[in-house]
Amino acid sequence: MRPPLSDYQHLASGKVRELYRVDDEHLLFVASDRISAFDYILDSEIPDKGRILTAMSVFFFDLVSAPNHLAGPPDDPRIPAEVLGRALVVRRLEMVPVECVARGYLTGSGLIDYEKTGSVCGIALPPGLGEASRFAEPLFTPATKAELGAHDENISFDDVIDLVGPVRANQLRERTLQTYIQAADHALTKGIIIADTKFEFGVDPDGNLRLADEVFTPDSSRYWPADSYRQGVVQPSYDKQFVRNWLTGPESGWDRHGSQPPPPLPPDIVDATRDRYIEAYERISGLRFADWIGPAA
Repeated sequence: MRPPLSDYQHLASGKVRELYRVDDEHLLFVASDRISAFDYILDSEIPDKGRILTAMSVFFFDLVSAPNHLAGPPDDPRIPAEVLGRALVVRRLEMVPVECVARGYLTGSGLIDYEKTGSVCGIALPPGLGEASRFAEPLFTPATKAELGAHDENISFDDVIDLVGPVRANQLRERTLQTYIQAADHALTKGIIIADTKFEFGVDPDGNLRLADEVFTPDSSRYWPADSYRQGVVQPSYDKQFVRNWLTGPESGWDRHGSQPPPPLPPDIVDATRDRYIEAYERISGLRFADWIGPAA
């Protein structure tokens, strides 16, 4: 008999996830169907999104070599039935106050930084790069961890040293790049480019660094089809960028720099977003999302 969710103390809400106390050493990490963009939580939800994010994270936690925060399988008996398939039991960690970003390609905020300064997070880059340019080697481009509703800001490696010290900063950079390369190499065999991604890390009671939160989901990564990749243009994607593009396009009628929140997503954009997330999971994992545990939306 699975416990009801009400048995667990609610600790925190994020843009997408809810956190509950299981016991002194474990937490219940629950992904919702909410979607955020431009630091807003949208009124619209994406059906099955929480299950997709959880399935993708479980696949990649198993694929990469970095130790992680999982403390049980996705069907752990401690998981309440009402969140089965979109919740995980995880270890309590002391979270590191840095968003650890790995970039294999120039796009997004990295491209904005480069166009202004010729560098990304203090890393000088050669001239002549543009949208979707591939780096010779992946870059570690950290950012601050912003509060809910605020915006993460890119920082330099020296800033990371100031926050966590030189030993932990070097460990974060090494672990971030190693994990990104492992996953990106796998995804490329499935015809998908992981252009960039972000990680969160925590430290367990023994001082060990562990991957936490989500990993390589369409919320935290940019996924591009490899067969259509072309430098210099915005790439089609299997990730949240699809929603961002609609919000900033003419159809939404939304002024990103105004004071009004984004409008609800129309049904066809909701459906297309769900389809893209599922396609990313199925192509990369080789598994059918229909076989993932938990009730479908």
